[in-house]
Parts: sequence; C-alpha cells; structure tokens
Amino acid sequence: MTDHSGILSDLVTGDWVEPGTGKQYDIGIKDIIIKESLDGLEAELVAKHHKGKAITVISDPYTNDALGHRIYKALKADGQNVKEYVWDKPSCSEDGVKHIREATRNCEARIAVGSGTVNDTVKYASFLDERDYSVFATSPMNAYSTGTASVSFDGFKKSISCRGAQGAFFDLSIIAQCPKRLISAAFADVICRTTAQVDWLMSHILFDTPYTDTPYTLLAYDEQDMVDNASNMLSGDLAALGMLTRISAIMGLGTRFFNTTHSGSMAEHMISHYIDMFAGDKHPRSSHGEQVGIATITMSNLQNQILCSETPPLMRPTQLDKNDMLKRFGPNLADTMMAETSKKALDSAKADALNKRFDSQWEDIRSRLQAVMLPYEKLSSAMRDAGCQRTATELKLDNDFYREAVTGARYIRDRFSMLDIVDDSVGLRSFTQDMPI
Repeated sequence: MTDHSGILSDLVTGDWVEPGTGKQYDIGIKDIIIKESLDGLEAELVAKHHKGKAITVISDPYTNDALGHRIYKALKADGQNVKEYVWDKPSCSEDGVKHIREATRNCEARIAVGSGTVNDTVKYASFLDERDYSVFATSPMNAYSTGTASVSFDGFKKSISCRGAQGAFFDLSIIAQCPKRLISAAFADVICRTTAQVDWLMSHILFDTPYTDTPYTLLAYDEQDMVDNASNMLSGDLAALGMLTRISAIMGLGTRFFNTTHSGSMAEHMISHYIDMFAGDKHPRSSHGEQVGIATITMSNLQNQILCSETPPLMRPTQLDKNDMLKRFGPNLADTMMAETSKKALDSAKADALNKRFDSQWEDIRSRLQAVMLPYEKLSSAMRDAGCQRTATELKLDNDFYREAVTGARYIRDRFSMLDIVDDSVGLRSFTQDMPI
C-alpha cells in the first residue's frame, strides 16, 4: 500500500495543491487526526480547540462504553470544565436535535463520540446554537468530516449544510474493536464513489449542471489500494483500517469543495433514504452504509447495462401521476415528491433533445462515463471481500419492498441519475423484475 497519510495534513493546513489546476482549498476543519492510539492525548486535542469552555461529552450507551467515558475522565483529570451526557435513544431527527439542544443547553462546546446519529445531531444542534463541536470517531465513517447533517423532518430526510467539526479524531485501536459490520458498511459508503460520480457527471454532461472533479482526484489516491486490500479491512490490520478511515474522511470532505453532497450521494443514497423513510416494520434495522452498499450494487448493475450498450436509450417525457404519488407516498409527502421530481422532469421537447444528442453523441457520452466507473464485477468482488451485503436478501430486507424502493427513489430528490434515464425509457419496473435480489 502507498502511504498517502500526508494528504489530510496538507488539506487541513491548506497546502494541498490540486493537480492540473493549482488550486488550494480551505476545508474548514482545523484538525483531522488518525493514529493507532489516542489514549492519553484526549485532553490535549480538546483543549487545542475548546480551551476554557464549558464542555459536554455526548455519546450513546455503546459509544460511551467504547470511548466516551474515557474522554470524559481524561478531560476531568486535566481540570477542564466538562460534563457527560449519555443519550439513551439517539435519533437524528428534528425532535432529536431539540432534545440535545435542551439537554446540553448550558455547555459552550460539545464533543460528539461516535455513531453517525450522535455526530449529525450534535453537528446540527451546535450549528443552530452557534457553538463549536469536535468529534471522536468509534467507527470509520465519512459523516465526521462533512459540512452537512442528514436530519429527518416529519419522516423526510434532508441534507442540511452547516458548520462542521473543529476537530475529527480517529483512534484506530478503538475503531478496530467496532462491530465488523460497521467496517464493511464504511467500505460500502466509500466505494459508492463509482455510482455517484457516474450519476453526477452524467447530469453535468446532459444538462450542464455544476460539477467538479476535485473530490474524485483526492479519492483516487487511495481507491485502488482500498479495493486491493478489501479483505484486510476486517482482519485487524491497522494499516488497511487506517487507509479506509482516511478515504472515508476524504469522502466526507467532498461537501467542502462544492457545498453539496452530490460527489458521494446520488441515486444509491436516494434508495437508502427511501428504505429509511418507508420500510416501517419491514426495516431490517440495517445501517446507512449497509443500505448504500446494496443500492450501489443495484446502481452499478443498472449503469453498466446502459453504458455498455452500443444502442442509446430512447427517452420519453416523464410521467408524473398525482393519484399514483398520493397512493405511494400519502398526502403529507406526495406534493414534496412531485415538486422535487418536477425540477428534473423531461417534457416532450427535452426528451426529443436528449434523443437527438444520444443519436449523434452516444459513443462519446458513454465513453466519458465508463472512464470513471468501476466495472460491475470488480465492484461486486471487492464488496464481497470487505464483508459487505450485496443484495436485499443478504440485508434481510423484504424483496418486494426493495423493488419498490428502487422504482420510487427517483422522486425523493431533484438530482438527475440513471434511475431517471431508465424510468423515462424502458421503465424501472422492467429493470427490477430481473435485477439480483
């Protein structure tokens, strides 16, 4: 494996120079520290960014046992003004954010310990309260370094731009002890780069929507090594785990370059959001990363089928039936879904224009997209080696519901993806009948 650990340091200091453009960036995070152990360094790391402030360390029962209480004791022993709050039933929702704001209202800075739910809730609560926060990770995850929070409002998930962490700290000795399924989920949530980039670049090519290569330039430093060492992630190999942690942090930084989550969150994330929003009693209690994993496999299968064909799809106007939307989503969400989809919907003129472009430029379009995607077989093999679930059956998700999620996910956001291409040509229902389940 090639050691690219200096990239994060260069990004934090603003010294990283983008190849080809010469640009430098302010990523908005003052520290990203990844070490084999942070034991004994906790107080120093916190004091560097929150010295003299009244601090609350926030964790859930699991992350408190893993690391949270250790951090609290270290800060207490250092003489810092610190309290500990263990959140019994965390929920990254409007109510959850209100709960954390109220429960920790007397603090001046917050320290989140582990879990995407705790981190995103603390991140958004701190943004609303105009307070600083830092995070100690207990698993490899890209949420720790993002400038967004994924929060549920009345059952509808939104990615909200907000101020991120002052410091993001990763103790690999702790991360190595997290459930292996969380390591596999982190791998899945990073390898989705391939499907997200195809979708985002395709939207840019077809409709001149904003796009940048910068996040992918950074991810490319480690992606091939990550794929080659996928089986080592679960073995306790700290070098392999450190690389996964680093690339996860870099994945999260994509929002810093463009103030959007597009670089790592397209159709595969929309499918995951659909599962969370509508599975109800059928939800297998799977994590975000696990759901993104099976959705990435689905999207890769779909993208490879379309882009490996020498014949372009024949586009039709988007069909939006209000009664069907009401039946699928109910009166509370149907209008929102209609509004989101209408922003990217094809009318007859747009469908005709796309067909003309495909007739004359299909080879160029598909070759540009093929250049940035992993072949389906390579992706599937790497995810297997990393212990990722690859099908709804492996995730213990109802197969019929997963087909529904794939056909309905396009309505959740206005981001144009291969779901829209397929649904507005042959139809997604036709695809889901034959997809691996």
